[in-house]
Amino acid sequence: MLSVRTAAGQVFALQVVLVALLASAAVIALVLQARGASLEEARDRSLVGAQTFARAPGTLEAMKSSDPTALLQPRAEEARKGSGVDYIIAFDTEGFRWTHPDPDLIGKHVVGSYAEALGGHVHQETYDTPGVGRAVDSMVPVFDTDGSVAGLVSVGIKVKSVNAAVVDQLPMIFGAAGGALLVAMAGSALVSRRLLHQTHGLGPAEMTRMYEHHDAVLHSVREGVLIIDDDARLLLANDEARQLLELPEEAEGRPITELGLAPGTADLLGSGRTADDEVHLAGDRLLAVNMRPVDSYGKGPGSVATLRDSTELRTLAGRAEVARERLQLLYDAGVRIGSTLDMVRTTEELAEVAVPQFADYATVELLDAVQRGEEPDGASLTMHRTAMCGVRDDHPLYRVGERITFLPTMPQARGLRDGRAVLVPELRAAPDWQALDPERAQRIVDFGLRSMISVPLQARGVVLGMVGFYRSDKEPFTEDDLSFAEELAARAAVCIDNARRYTREHATAATLQRSLLPRTLPEQSALEVAYRYLPAQAGVGGDWFDVIPLPGARVALVVGDVVGHGLHAAVTMGRLRVAVHNFCALDLSPDELLRHLDELVARIDQGEPGDGEGEGMLGATCLFAIYDPSSGSCSIARAGHPGPALVHPDGTVSFPEVPVSPPLGLGAGLPVETAELQLPEGTRLALYTDGLIEDRRRDLDTGFALLGEALARSGQDPEQTCQAVLDAMLPARPGDDIALLVARTRLLDPDQVAEWEVPADPAAVSRIRAACARRLETWGLDEVAFPTELILSELVTNAIRYGTEPIRLRLLHDRSSLICEVADGSSTSPHLRRAKTTDEGGRGLFLVARFAQRWGTRYTPHGKVIWTEQSLHDAAAAPGGATGDELLDQWTDLEL
Repeated sequence: MLSVRTAAGQVFALQVVLVALLASAAVIALVLQARGASLEEARDRSLVGAQTFARAPGTLEAMKSSDPTALLQPRAEEARKGSGVDYIIAFDTEGFRWTHPDPDLIGKHVVGSYAEALGGHVHQETYDTPGVGRAVDSMVPVFDTDGSVAGLVSVGIKVKSVNAAVVDQLPMIFGAAGGALLVAMAGSALVSRRLLHQTHGLGPAEMTRMYEHHDAVLHSVREGVLIIDDDARLLLANDEARQLLELPEEAEGRPITELGLAPGTADLLGSGRTADDEVHLAGDRLLAVNMRPVDSYGKGPGSVATLRDSTELRTLAGRAEVARERLQLLYDAGVRIGSTLDMVRTTEELAEVAVPQFADYATVELLDAVQRGEEPDGASLTMHRTAMCGVRDDHPLYRVGERITFLPTMPQARGLRDGRAVLVPELRAAPDWQALDPERAQRIVDFGLRSMISVPLQARGVVLGMVGFYRSDKEPFTEDDLSFAEELAARAAVCIDNARRYTREHATAATLQRSLLPRTLPEQSALEVAYRYLPAQAGVGGDWFDVIPLPGARVALVVGDVVGHGLHAAVTMGRLRVAVHNFCALDLSPDELLRHLDELVARIDQGEPGDGEGEGMLGATCLFAIYDPSSGSCSIARAGHPGPALVHPDGTVSFPEVPVSPPLGLGAGLPVETAELQLPEGTRLALYTDGLIEDRRRDLDTGFALLGEALARSGQDPEQTCQAVLDAMLPARPGDDIALLVARTRLLDPDQVAEWEVPADPAAVSRIRAACARRLETWGLDEVAFPTELILSELVTNAIRYGTEPIRLRLLHDRSSLICEVADGSSTSPHLRRAKTTDEGGRGLFLVARFAQRWGTRYTPHGKVIWTEQSLHDAAAAPGGATGDELLDQWTDLEL
């Protein structure tokens, strides 16, 4: 090992020299470090001593006294001896000493710079001090109460004291250096012995020649070579293997698992098994690995691995993977975008699909006309942001709902003009993009957004809006991304345009539907009514309701539902509602009205078959009820419609049995049955369509049960009842229209009704007229007494002359009207005509029509009723300005 001929001997000699030099350098460095540490400690001690003495109680007062030396010198000497410093000198602002270890120097002027201390700062310096020698000095000011400097304190430690401390540490330093030298020598000897064993005593020349041969063979091949021992440690790796696997510098001798390799590659290299062209990923390279076991010259089995770079295959595979991901994203876009016909939701789906697979942030803006469902008249540069999605929520981009006006020079405007996607690869270097709002643009850049693609949303040649894609964490966009962004935007634009067209059609249908439904409820005193109508989110439907005043203070309640949705259902609903009003003008009973309505619907279905764009009506349902406040009776008939619910005055809820007939249009002439209900005053009658009780998440029985519970919990007011029912039963997304009508019954007071049996004798007319006059006087209706008597005379006379017994007269004093009814057993109906000048009669009904607000005929199972209604708001006047006496003089009772 000590022979300099061998490589081991030469290495040992070199190590001895190096260790000696390093030990000497370490000793010198330690000495210098110790001296520097001692000087620094001296500075700290002197500074602490100076600050402590300067701030000590009594120091300022002593400096301001008439004899500072007498007070400060004893304290300074005591502090110097106690702290171990070499001097404490106090002097005034002009530099004359008050204290000094050498009393002869007291009162002498200080030589040196103390201007910094007079300025209120600490001054530290090493210099020669008179009477002391070279010392480390710290000088601090003593401040007066007004902030001025009253004096200075200087504390110093001799440099000799610092050096003495360093000398005291030399034995320990040299001892440590000697010990380290011995340990290093022993380590060098062990290393050299190991090297001698491994080199087999070869000299440098022999080893160089062997290495050159090894290097020529190992490093000239273009495949990576690894030699691994039986403990899965790396023994050798050539340059190609280091480059392919990106091995660390000191890789040899370390376990394979500690080299930072991919798990699959590390498992293969450490297994020692045979492998043929197994493909493994190493960073961005694709490697083909071959493994063979070998014998390591008596050291146990090992293995050798060769690596071949297959990155080109990896590149091709990567491009194929990118293409697959893009296709998958386009497939996801086709599935997810346009799941609803809501434009805002469609834009949100577009942004959600793009983030984070394609972009880190995505924004969508639409033109105002598009949002309203209208056809855009051009590519306006003013839009509203409708959707925003990003990997973070604290971004500085414009928020949803904000209005944005792009400048003509901006990339977005260029994209709109050209109809193509625009790429901004580096936002920081794009001044045109920052022109709209430079401050916000700077925040966006500072936030980390680096790259942008802006794509106009176009469908059927019309620009609808714009979508923007931004990247921050991903690699910036490239030209290859433009075609994909355009394809994604094109697919979304078609869905947005479909939603726009649907919005326009839905708005048109909703407007039509609103115009066909009642705007306000008519005035009447029989019922207190409240209603709710909620159209389905899927589109307008054919549900309707109505409140129709009838003669005799009665009121008709109607609730119906046309099968289907859309314009066809809304228009058909309007036609049926008009038909119901017309049938009510004939004063038909509920069963008769539904029979006529059934025939009408059947004729509509037969005359309007499906035209290829939609189906016929296929029927409708309806519930029709007539309530009479004079008796409290309610006649109800229904055709395929849910029955009513009753909330009795005591709060109990019931669902009365009302015979059900087939839906309208499907009755095929079958009879319609009517249910007669007697409703006490204060009873609430709830009529509704099936959208209220039917839902996909519950069955019909559950719906009825929930309705009953909601009605039982509601207040007495119909408005409160409507709200309570909707709060309890309204689904989140109604799939069908909902119409709810709640009516609370009222009864006419018996004093408001007067009835007389009329004998079939013309002489009884005057008696009946007199009795009616007395009743009108009792009611305080003197202003309408004359026209009422005239009307009654005509109606009663006609009943006696042309009708059959029994004849009855009834007066109803309603809140705002006076109703006269004359009933007889005949089914003949009078007709209004204009009499000629030569006719002796035929003017009675003409006068009735002139004095009454309205009049008509109602048929009953036992005859008919002729009725008139007079308004009490305006007193009736005789036609042509004639007085009552003048009119009566023209006709006798018999002629009337």
